[in-house]
Amino acid sequence: MIVIQRRNKIKERLFKERSVKVSDLVQEFNVSEETIRRDLNQLEREGLIKKNYGGAILIEEIDNMAIPPVQQRTLQHFEEKDAIGRKAAELVQSNQIIILDAGSTTWCMARYLKNIPDLMVVTNGINVAEECSHNEQASIFLLGGKLIRKSMSIVGPQAEIELQKYNAHYVFMGTSGVSERKGFTSSDIYEAEMKRAMVAAGQKVVVLADHSKFQRQGLVSFSSFQDVDIVITSDRTDPRIVKEIQDAGVQVIVCPMNDKKEDAQ
Repeated sequence: MIVIQRRNKIKERLFKERSVKVSDLVQEFNVSEETIRRDLNQLEREGLIKKNYGGAILIEEIDNMAIPPVQQRTLQHFEEKDAIGRKAAELVQSNQIIILDAGSTTWCMARYLKNIPDLMVVTNGINVAEECSHNEQASIFLLGGKLIRKSMSIVGPQAEIELQKYNAHYVFMGTSGVSERKGFTSSDIYEAEMKRAMVAAGQKVVVLADHSKFQRQGLVSFSSFQDVDIVITSDRTDPRIVKEIQDAGVQVIVCPMNDKKEDAQ
């Protein structure tokens, strides 16, 4: 199990039980006490927990409001989103300009961009920008505008105007739903406007979507199949749906889900 998977499982337990013990986590994940303490140190830096003797508790403010929506989405289908994000990162080369949409799957992708030199990243996702900052050779541009707290994304006319400056090699974005009738959709009208502006700013448009997004549709359509070059999903998606998208002229990259990487503690 990779580090981020273990930490997300620890978060899941915290949100359910409000507290954890180091000894229980050591036994559950079969890792050392030192490894678990590093995990808890990171969660404390993220502002999620307060450590105590022998474990940690969920901080009161987080406890009262349950899982923040942006974090909740990251926890859902995490292994699949991580595989899709890793595959998407393989398309990116040095000296390229890329636009990354705010979202849980694009955040997973950002984790695999750390070793790409001279990369320029434009994003409206605060958590995506923070993750990309771990690549010290990357130039990162965070779009300005109104903050949507549930997704930690920046939206609005100011951000849309800024996007007009860019001619990116790739645009990578998530979606709330994919359907033959509506194309690619978003559950938020303002985020849909941002996605439209991103589509217009990219030479190639790539949509990242786990299996749960297919045959669903959000509130607003932001792109038809004709405006998208590549869809990256996993082999958990119904092959019949994959073929329908391919028949519409979109390249589909399917990630196998049987190639998990183990964590070396």
